[in-house]
Amino acid sequence: MGMDTAADERLAERLAELRVERGWTLEELARRADVSRSTLSRVERAEVSPTAALLGRLCTVYGRSMSRLLAEVEAAPARLVRAGDQRVWRDEATGYVRRSVSPPHGSLRAEVIEGRLPAGADIAYDKPDNTGREHHLWVLDGLLSMTVDGTEHLLEAGDCLRFTAETSRFHCPGPVGARYALVVVEP
Repeated sequence: MGMDTAADERLAERLAELRVERGWTLEELARRADVSRSTLSRVERAEVSPTAALLGRLCTVYGRSMSRLLAEVEAAPARLVRAGDQRVWRDEATGYVRRSVSPPHGSLRAEVIEGRLPAGADIAYDKPDNTGREHHLWVLDGLLSMTVDGTEHLLEAGDCLRFTAETSRFHCPGPVGARYALVVVEP
């Protein structure tokens, strides 16, 4: 599964809580997120771990960043986040690995994420999770094709792309994987 069994179960519970808080049925959520009811049901019962793309769709519907959603299933983050304590999430379908280096916190507007994409991986976010959110993507290793609102940018190690976006697509053309740091700043 994505993080670990206990974390996947907490994530499933939180996703179900968010739906219930809004008074939505699974059918209503399925319509809003453009995801099948059966998939959502399996995710909410922790039978499957959601992919990055599915979590992106749910975050959009719920008006949260992925980091904020994942932070909601954890205890409040400490000021000092040791490398060994940083939450790592894996999307088994794409091989994408996401490390929450500096997790979100209620009193702070920015967070730092490390992303790793294997060669050939492709992740598209077709709806914004929070319009106006500022992103600073710094490629540390490899090559990353980043498409923001339909405009493709080919980034090499050391390049930085700054953007706010409605849609985005991360693609690692290879021949090796890409590693990047992403700083996300809430509006």
